[in-house]
Amino acid sequence: MTYSWLFLAVAVVLVLTPGADFALIVRNSVSGGRRHGIATTFGVSSAAAVQGLLVSFGIASVIIRVHPIFLAIKWFGIAYLAWIGCSMLFSAARGHYAATSAETRPARWTGYRQGFLCNATNPKIFVFYLSLLPQFVQPDAPWWVWLLHAWTLPFLGTLWCLLVVAFVGSLRQQFERPAVRRTIDTAAGVVMLGFCSRLAREA
Repeated sequence: MTYSWLFLAVAVVLVLTPGADFALIVRNSVSGGRRHGIATTFGVSSAAAVQGLLVSFGIASVIIRVHPIFLAIKWFGIAYLAWIGCSMLFSAARGHYAATSAETRPARWTGYRQGFLCNATNPKIFVFYLSLLPQFVQPDAPWWVWLLHAWTLPFLGTLWCLLVVAFVGSLRQQFERPAVRRTIDTAAGVVMLGFCSRLAREA
């Protein structure tokens, strides 16, 4: 059993498609600086790696079949995304943006936690993995082949998001402007609430 390079091409396209995780990483990079963005990136990647591990060992399929557990994770994720989205919109409405400094910069653990929970509480990722991977991996393939394919997405996602964080950091002075930060908070908040609405409709 070999690695599917076609899957790698598909994974690149998927990684470059922005979503709630991407919006959170950009927003945290602007509001808390490069370290905050990096911490958020690794939080998202850690959650995706755990999900890939669960898929590879068949645990994810069990979670999906046990409907109460699946719904509990899903509604917790919806509530968490809604809370983050509303917090961003409230920040935009207040418009009180101080220049990022060592005193005002959020703790790196905060960014990591937000990134991890944003990704980990979306059980639809399990469904996505289980519908995508069988198209490239044989059912009787060893667990490590499944894991190798599953971890391709968080690996590529980490590289892409770190580039985005570096880009935002290189334009720090422009992003420090209150009008720009308000716009980013508003856009990211709307994206988060949009994902909440879509997940709720699919519940």
